[in-house]
Amino acid sequence: MTQRLPEWLTIRLPRPEAIKNVERMMRDKNLHTVCESARCPNLPECWSKQTATFMILGDTCTRSCGFCAIKVGKGLEIDAFEPVNVAMTAKKMGMRHVVVTSVARDDLKDEGATQFARTIEMLHKHIPEIIVEVLTPDFKAKRECVQTVTDAHPEIYNHNIETIERLHTVVRPQAKYSRTLRVLEMVKELDSSIYTKSGLMLGLGETRDEVLTTLRDLRKVGVDAVTIGQYLRPTMHHLPVVSFIHPEEFAEYERIGEEMGFVFVASGPFIRSSYNAIAFSEKVMAGRLARVQTVA
Repeated sequence: MTQRLPEWLTIRLPRPEAIKNVERMMRDKNLHTVCESARCPNLPECWSKQTATFMILGDTCTRSCGFCAIKVGKGLEIDAFEPVNVAMTAKKMGMRHVVVTSVARDDLKDEGATQFARTIEMLHKHIPEIIVEVLTPDFKAKRECVQTVTDAHPEIYNHNIETIERLHTVVRPQAKYSRTLRVLEMVKELDSSIYTKSGLMLGLGETRDEVLTTLRDLRKVGVDAVTIGQYLRPTMHHLPVVSFIHPEEFAEYERIGEEMGFVFVASGPFIRSSYNAIAFSEKVMAGRLARVQTVA
């Protein structure tokens, strides 16, 4: 039975020509976006603003999470031209803050870390002063993989915890709560100048106390920014929504997160880890963005 969405979760947006332009650019370079693959409800808004989240290493994930719409199977062959194609497309779109994510690639020795590094390097080479945010899988917490990415110097390293510890075995059966925390802690150990970021979904059956515990755990490992959004079931084959969180509750979590010391908190029904990611830059890295604007 399909759940009826509350009024604050209804979206009515047209498909302007700008959206088709982004779609054409992605197809021309054989690129994938998490916007499409994960069926993000914010796609019309983001693409109409000429922004998108690039998804490298193919569109097929080697893990099967209970919340995710990305297809699962054998990983695709790595495209050697993908890093430069991402950079040139981001440049054509006029992006000042770019988010690069990927599917999980447990089939690769380096878990895909080298492709992340090459993509970061190409973005910095072709778009001087651009702010690069990576949203990586956990790499099974292999230090050498995380270091490969941090050595390429992304400005922001995002790795989502997704949900509270009790629900991990259901929501992320091939991941571990403690492993996610360790990855985020490791980034700071390797390069303390990189901002770290994480995100979680609400509405899967978590309690308020469990959400607050998760936020405290993220702060303990030095996470700088957090995003909190509503889980929406992508298909009937995925985990059901247990509850729809009211916008006032999201606002409360944002206030509490700021009090905990996060330098940036985005909390709301439609918030996703890379949604309006430039807002972080505008608040925390304003000087860097000004230089990007000058270069552009």
